[in-house]
Order: sequence, then C-alpha cells, then structure tokens
Amino acid sequence: MGLNLRAVMLTDLGLARDNNEDSGYAGHRLLVVADGVGGQPAGEVASALVVSELVPLDEGPARDDPLGALRDAVEAANQRIAEAGESDPAQGGMATTLTALLLSGDKLALLHVGDSRAYRLRDGELRQLTVDDTYVQWLVERGMLAPEEARNHPQRSVVVQVVQGDDLQAQGEVLEPSPGDRYLLCSDGLSDMVADEAIAETLQAHADLKECAERLIALALSAGGPDNITVALADLADVAE
Repeated sequence: MGLNLRAVMLTDLGLARDNNEDSGYAGHRLLVVADGVGGQPAGEVASALVVSELVPLDEGPARDDPLGALRDAVEAANQRIAEAGESDPAQGGMATTLTALLLSGDKLALLHVGDSRAYRLRDGELRQLTVDDTYVQWLVERGMLAPEEARNHPQRSVVVQVVQGDDLQAQGEVLEPSPGDRYLLCSDGLSDMVADEAIAETLQAHADLKECAERLIALALSAGGPDNITVALADLADVAE
C-alpha cells in the first residue's frame, strides 16, 4: 500500500487579535499546526520556528521511524527556542503548542504538545486523537470537572506543557492509517469555538479540502472568532488513485 496526503492549510487572524501567532504547514507527507502562546513574548516567532524545523521531513526518503523523526525535529526546535531566549531577552519565554502528523510508507506518526488538536474522520465517525495539555483537562481526568463543563471553563486555555526551551514530554503514537481517512489539525481558535458535532458535520459535507477548511474557519468566526484560527486538513489516499 502506497499512501500520501492530499492536504491544505488555512489560517485566519480572527476578529479580536492584532497579529497571528499561529503557524502551519500542509504537504504530501507532513501536516503541522503550531499556536504561539498568547501573553508570552514572540509567540509567532516560536510557532514559525517549530514549523520550520519540521518542514524538511516532508522531503527526501521515507523515514523508518517517523515518530522518532518528529521527536528529533521538535527537540531541535526546542533547543533553538532556548538559545533564542538566551541571546535575546525580548524572546525569553516564547512558547508554542505543536501538533504534527508525519506519513512514512504505511506508518502515520502523531506528535502533540499543548492544546492544538488532531481529529480523524473515518467511516463517518469523528475521533479526537490528542489529549489537551491543559489545566482543565487535568481536572477532567481526575473527576473534578465534567467534560461538558470544560468548553466554557474560564481557565480552559491554560496550557501546562508547551515547546518553550525546557524539558519536554511530548505525547506521541503511531497510528494505523487507512485510505479514505480525513485528518484535521487545528489551533484552539477552532476547537474552543466550534463543537465536535459541527466539526464532524462539516468534514463530511465538503469533499473539497479548501472549501471544507474555509467553512470551518467561517464557523469559528461566526461564533465570535476571539482567537487566531488555523486549520490543516488532509485526506489519506492511495497513490494509485
């Protein structure tokens, strides 16, 4: 089985921000979304730096260990962020989330830090593939907060782990891909504003990836659009198609 990604990435400033701290990439093997942490210096620099370290994975020969390749690239980006903060106080403390998929042969690796999410639509069923690195998720996992309360919790955007130049424990796994899968990576500008049910309906309703991404962003904007919104979409296809 030979697979590739047919992918698109769109980003929007939103309705309340002066700058876009999100970065993303969509290629034939690689899908990435990174969201610079608001309230920290140079969030847009951090997110762009992480994406730039990952982009070379979209080129060259397939990796025998795609998850290891993702981890190595993110560790290199983490080190660059640390060095940037040491050399330029204005960039000290800059941080970003990261969610990335890397396809290599019949292996699809997922790496995740922060609260940007990955979803998979398969046979009409939407599944969230990542677990948010947030204080609210920590409360949910310990039974201190009901899942339905998490969406509107005032501290829902408090992340407990990001790429910031410190020690990093990224969540990672190798998925079992299947032709026909549709994958969505997004910043919380989408997932905080649009319910999973509406996301699933939109992913199923629009075969064209660009139209689908535009519709998802429009939904977030119509819900208030208080944050930057980045959407990376990919259909997994057999290269023989």
